[in-house]
Amino acid sequence: MNNRDPFNLRNSLRGSSPFPINRPRAPRTTSPVTSAEREKERNASEAQAELPRPSHTSKNRNPSISGQLGMSHAVPRHVPTQSDPQRRYEDSMWVNSGREGGRSTQNGHASRIGERVGNVFSGPKSGLPMYKDKPYRYATSRRRKPILKQKRFLASLILLLFALLYWAGLISPWSTEENTRKSFWWGNSQPKGINWDIRREKVKTVFQTTWKAYEDHAWGFDEYRPLSKRGRQIIDGTNGMGWIILDTVDTLMLMNLTAELSHARDWISSTLSFDIDSDQVGTFEATTQLLGGLLSAHYLSTAFPNMAPIPVVEGSSGEDLYREKAAQLADRILGAFESGSGIPYSRINLKTMKGAAAQTNGGATSSASAGGIQLELKYVAKLTGEKSYWETAEKAIQKLDDIGAKDGLLPSFVNPDLATFQSTEVRLGSGGEYYYQDLIKQYLQTSKQEEVYNDMWQEAFAGIRKNLVAYSKTANFTFIGERPDGLEGALNPKMVHSSCSVPGTIGLALTGGKPISELKKASQWHQEQEEQLELAKQLLQTCHGMYKATPIGLAPEATRFQILDTPHMLSDGPLHSVGDLTSTSDMSWLHDFIIKRDSRDSANYQSPSTISSLFYLYRLTNDTTYREWGWDIFESLLQHTDAGAGNGFTSLDDVTLTPPPQRDSMAPAWMAQTLKWFYLLFGPEDVLPLNEVVFSGAAHPFPRFELGSMWETGWKRRERNERGEVIGVGSKTEEVAPATTETIKVESMDRTEHEGKQ
Repeated sequence: MNNRDPFNLRNSLRGSSPFPINRPRAPRTTSPVTSAEREKERNASEAQAELPRPSHTSKNRNPSISGQLGMSHAVPRHVPTQSDPQRRYEDSMWVNSGREGGRSTQNGHASRIGERVGNVFSGPKSGLPMYKDKPYRYATSRRRKPILKQKRFLASLILLLFALLYWAGLISPWSTEENTRKSFWWGNSQPKGINWDIRREKVKTVFQTTWKAYEDHAWGFDEYRPLSKRGRQIIDGTNGMGWIILDTVDTLMLMNLTAELSHARDWISSTLSFDIDSDQVGTFEATTQLLGGLLSAHYLSTAFPNMAPIPVVEGSSGEDLYREKAAQLADRILGAFESGSGIPYSRINLKTMKGAAAQTNGGATSSASAGGIQLELKYVAKLTGEKSYWETAEKAIQKLDDIGAKDGLLPSFVNPDLATFQSTEVRLGSGGEYYYQDLIKQYLQTSKQEEVYNDMWQEAFAGIRKNLVAYSKTANFTFIGERPDGLEGALNPKMVHSSCSVPGTIGLALTGGKPISELKKASQWHQEQEEQLELAKQLLQTCHGMYKATPIGLAPEATRFQILDTPHMLSDGPLHSVGDLTSTSDMSWLHDFIIKRDSRDSANYQSPSTISSLFYLYRLTNDTTYREWGWDIFESLLQHTDAGAGNGFTSLDDVTLTPPPQRDSMAPAWMAQTLKWFYLLFGPEDVLPLNEVVFSGAAHPFPRFELGSMWETGWKRRERNERGEVIGVGSKTEEVAPATTETIKVESMDRTEHEGKQ
């Protein structure tokens, strides 16, 4: 006998439910049925259930089972039959049980979604359910399904999520942090709670990628070409001077990159040689970048020993490595100052330690080369105690000042032997800004004890505002123009990108490096300072506009502006430019920017000038707007200057094209200056505070110090009239032949490109 089925119900009642309580009533709305008909059907059903069943003698029956039963039996009452007229109502109810709203369960919505997603792969189901105790389309069980049973639904969600992230540009080799702003179809999403530490680390990662590429493909070379993955020496046929290494070693310390610093230090100790027998080494570049890099490395390694600490045996030859190398180089550079006036020649043979006049420009030296190298020479004098460096630096700046530049604005070139200006052009860009920066920075370097340099800065700053600051035609952008034919000539509405360092210099001069909030608390901030700070802000807004005016978000090396027939100058009264350059409702301001498409103006050399001013104004005002502008520029640089395959980053040929063509040249300033400024901009304010250090024009930090008994200002300015001209001295501006003048202008343009690379 089958103990589990003593009445053999499995086979006899297959397909029907033995529990009438589970049988739902037919819907009242299906068809009209009278009470008499219902009673008649019920009686017929009960009568049929009471009839004896036929014996199980079918051919298909298992004889052994019949034998085991050995008895007759009656089927329980209330067992439904397939012939029951009510059956069609039951079938309809079970099929439709999942289609109606019914009572919701805790996972009903997920069930219906999962079912629809599943139907995409398996198609719709049809037919009646196998078990009527859990019909087809019945709401999900209250017990949570195992995760594996939901894999189609989860997989679909994951694929959709990745598609959205990829479409939004958040998944890429240089994807930034979780708060990166992206433009979606519903507008710009503004990050909240930005983590600037993460952004600073991103800058560090980019620096490491660039440094690794240089180590792998061009170690020890002066230049690196990322596209061809090779190095190049500035002076062909020489072993080079490791220009990138010396210029960048302080950035390694600042970013605490100990392994990379150890490699650089070993190269400096064992390989570096200044025996370069060539007259083509630039005096200005060798001083500001090579000498400045070594001096800054010495300062950081001694004043901040926790920055990338490298164990050095006390008393060993390597203890003062950077200072010793700096002194060796400074001795060689002094040869460039052995001219007829003490103004340096533009070139220096480092092996013979003799200066050489430029082969172009009629042998002239740029004003920046003569007056923009004093910070380095004065600091090396302080370190070594050698007065010759100090006196040499002072003599050059004195001779420049004695010529008597009108309104304190120097023409671009000077004759080093005669101490006369050899051109009439006045501009701040292409290196000219170094002279004006160094005036105020010399004043701060010696703790405001040399008032002569502050006087020279104030005179020059007044001249800049009077003669060079003008406004664009439509949106009133404030820009610094040029005077190609001298201060009496017409204004050229061209602003070179390197002039974008001026806003930071203005802010530094106004505050001395102290936060403005601190000055206001001490009642040391007045209306005149506020007006001059507003000028710095407006100039920086224009520099920001140079980036926003191009389709790739990167500024060209030079921008021209639409101006009125008679330019509106700052001396005619200040104007204010449009406030929001990100708004798409009014883009008329774009017409004020003119970018000339050629190999110089429309190129981008990964220049640091705007970033340095963003750093200064953020530190002084604590306005995070400048950080945000910096981050936008950083993202655009990553997107368009990446050489690919971990080979570093490179400069661009034309920022007006999308995508911009890349040129096979990484600017030395990329690691030594641009990434350094980014790192400081996104970092804590107490790292290298501006009221304690002075950054050179090449972004090398030097300490401030007192003159003491050993050092003093060894010269005084000559008496001047209200125009800044020296009283009793005739004009010493040399008459230049037309051919020579043209040569100077062409070389001036070449220098624009050269300075951009530096």
